[in-house]
Amino acid sequence: MKFSLEKSIHILDRTPAVLKTLLRNLPEDWTAPNEGPDTWSPYDVVGHLIHGEKTDWIPRARIILEQGEKQPFTPFDRFAQFEESKGKTLNQLLDEFESHRTDNIKTLESLNISQADLTKTGIHPEFGAVTLENLLAAWVVHDLGHIYQISRVMAKQYTNEVGPWSQYMGVLK
Repeated sequence: MKFSLEKSIHILDRTPAVLKTLLRNLPEDWTAPNEGPDTWSPYDVVGHLIHGEKTDWIPRARIILEQGEKQPFTPFDRFAQFEESKGKTLNQLLDEFESHRTDNIKTLESLNISQADLTKTGIHPEFGAVTLENLLAAWVVHDLGHIYQISRVMAKQYTNEVGPWSQYMGVLK
């Protein structure tokens, strides 16, 4: 599929509802475990998504649109959620994510991005030149990847319990 801002917003707009439906009011047995050292729980992922809403997608889109390659992106702290989420419940994080995402979609729509704007570039600290289209497509895929990650981590809670069906459960591999 070719990139479409309208189709991208369809996914970006639904992510908070998907996560709220999947995670709200679940016991920590589902939401606190991770896959081992240096991996994230569903709780951690939601915190990470919030940090991205505050510091990544829209701020970088604005840099591309307003300054282009003159100002490189600020490096993204992929682990900021561990400090920022302290003392918050998962339900609080889900509500916070929804609020930030709603605001960011409104902002995105207000930018009136044209086809020409999608080809404008900014400088990523690791990748170098990236287009606005690359950034916005990555936002969508980032959401989908984390929805998959959350599902995978949760599914692994029943790795042993599924018995012989594990051979057909790709999410457990």
